[in-house]
Amino acid sequence: MNLIATFKTKNPIIGVVHLAPLPTSPRWGGSLKTVIERAEQEATALAAGGVDGLIIENFFDAPFTKQQVDPAVVSAMTLIVDRIKNLVVLPIGLNVLRNDAHSALAIATCVNAQFIRVNVLTGVMATDQGIIEGQAHEILRYRRELGSEVKILADVLVKHARPLGTPNLTTAVQDTIERGLADGVILSGWSTGSPPSFEDLELAVAAAKGTPVFIGSGADLDNIGRLLPAADGVIVASSLKRHGKITEPVDPIRVSQFVETARQINDQKAKINNSLPSLPLST
Repeated sequence: MNLIATFKTKNPIIGVVHLAPLPTSPRWGGSLKTVIERAEQEATALAAGGVDGLIIENFFDAPFTKQQVDPAVVSAMTLIVDRIKNLVVLPIGLNVLRNDAHSALAIATCVNAQFIRVNVLTGVMATDQGIIEGQAHEILRYRRELGSEVKILADVLVKHARPLGTPNLTTAVQDTIERGLADGVILSGWSTGSPPSFEDLELAVAAAKGTPVFIGSGADLDNIGRLLPAADGVIVASSLKRHGKITEPVDPIRVSQFVETARQINDQKAKINNSLPSLPLST
């Protein structure tokens, strides 16, 4: 995945729009207009704060189905993403939770979004939704069927889950890229708001061999200086909300502060990389 081609930067900061409960979810409030208005407000706040891309997900539809979501969710998300695309000029991705990559890919292709996030692309994970098996063989064939250029960012050893068996991180990253054909990989902590370790990010980057590695959870002002130098980009949600609480709306001031800090770190990383002497070519 060429990050500059997609995000206009080598180190993208991707903000998350957590949709209010959608039709058929247990906490659905009955008004899609209200859901759309909040989504538009959050997308606008993230864009105004300077993020390089957005990812839209049905976060408040919990408890999630482990596979295909209801058609009403697909319809609602298609409408919302299309509205947001006409509101902000940013690359947009989707995550249809818990693991409905087919719907995410279909929506993204129809509205010309740029990427999707897939929680389990390869392997087998024990989750609170039950056993989820990666369906990379189906997703990649479906993308080919659609003639789609939507990129696939895949979690490796995703949060809120445990792998069946004991794959090490290096093997999991390599399998996700080389056998699952992911365009980028995402590393998170054990749960929402929990960051990955610097050491795990370093291992993932080494195993990815040039495929982009994203921080997928837990990034905030306190840890971004430690974590971002070991990653290619970051997907951030909770810490950009008012008071840092996941249920609150996006806070434009927190967005601006995070983006400014992350960009300073990326600038420092670029200067260091540019100052390193190049190795002589072997003869």
